[in-house]
Amino acid sequence: MSEAKAVSVREAAYHSLWKCRASGKYSNIEIDAAIKRHSFPDADRALFTNLVYGTIERGITLDHILAQFSSLPLEEIDPRILIILELGLYQCYFLDRIPDHAAVNECCELAKKFAKAGSVNFVNAILRRAIREKESVHYPDKKSDPISYLSVKYSFPTWLCEMWSSMYGAETAEALLAGASKNPPITIRTNTLLCSREALAEKLAAAEITAVPTPNAPHGLILTGRASFDQLNEIAPGAFFVQDEASQLAVETLSAQPGEFIIDTCCCPGGKSFGCALNMQNSGSILSCDLHANKLSLVEKGASRLGISIIETRAADGSKRDDSLFNKADRVICDVPCSGLGVIAKKPEIRYKSPEDIARLPEVQYKILDNVSGYVKQGGVLLYSTCTLNKSENEVVVNRFLAAHGEFTLDSMRTYFPHIDGCDGFFTAKLIKA
Repeated sequence: MSEAKAVSVREAAYHSLWKCRASGKYSNIEIDAAIKRHSFPDADRALFTNLVYGTIERGITLDHILAQFSSLPLEEIDPRILIILELGLYQCYFLDRIPDHAAVNECCELAKKFAKAGSVNFVNAILRRAIREKESVHYPDKKSDPISYLSVKYSFPTWLCEMWSSMYGAETAEALLAGASKNPPITIRTNTLLCSREALAEKLAAAEITAVPTPNAPHGLILTGRASFDQLNEIAPGAFFVQDEASQLAVETLSAQPGEFIIDTCCCPGGKSFGCALNMQNSGSILSCDLHANKLSLVEKGASRLGISIIETRAADGSKRDDSLFNKADRVICDVPCSGLGVIAKKPEIRYKSPEDIARLPEVQYKILDNVSGYVKQGGVLLYSTCTLNKSENEVVVNRFLAAHGEFTLDSMRTYFPHIDGCDGFFTAKLIKA
């Protein structure tokens, strides 16, 4: 047995949590890499994923609880020990199938292996006390301190609880926070160059993978069980790509037609470009641009896997004008960099972004929208979209643009809410050039 396979699930989870915290790695990318690295069987893979995602998701709640049982302020605890404590407490408070004593023993072993001498007793004492006194933990009161209540209950920073409460009302804010705490299913888009949605669902069902049609997107399937991309691709090679229903609906809103020229200005990893190509029946031309040249290989490989031949990639800064594209495109996709607050359920570490970083985004987004609008032909379509729930990045940017560009009119504007629409939080605005 290789050394990688000999690592326990909890030790692997500890290492991945440390990488996410110390180097800022996205949890979904780290989890995928770790699963391949350790070759976990299905049951261990599920537990590992749960431990990493869950400990990150519940970080604020876990720290609130730990602070009541630790003799040291949390900021004075060695960061490695804090991760071990959070990992152990998550198992004791949020997982039913793991005996408390097993979680404590495993965490003591991690402390013995990766932390300073003497830390084992510290970890053991805190976790055992937290188990004994679980019923005595104090939480903020909903009536007297509603923001702190939301923050601790759903493990979101207070600034985000305040922002969503202010923008959407307290009831919607709590529904959003609750929805973002659930593990969303995988949604795929059928490659209609190869097969129909019904045929793909039948092929998956034959391999005992159940998939149901997306309620609104015409070519999507929601997987009701867990399956990896590699498993799916082995069953139906090239017959799908992973894309949330909200993103699929954005492509449908654009309504690309065969023979047209489309520009996707911030394209990576390529889902909207792929969706347009399929709707165009692989007839016409798509220029898929991204600021990061090293990411364009994802689009090229994805297009090749799907049998799409009309996509050309180019490294380009969406905020800087390219005269060769001026007035050339029938339709332009402007899916701008955003705070990602609509996909927190899939990337839980997004909740720990700073409000200062988010505050600078609307100006970046406006510059890109303002610039690429020049690429749209008269009578053409400009689609502005984000995967966030933040009016400053959504409606405010679009209204500012319309005020400055009388040649464009608003055709439609839509916000998708996870608790209402059953998909990612998403925003689209369809603009028509006169």
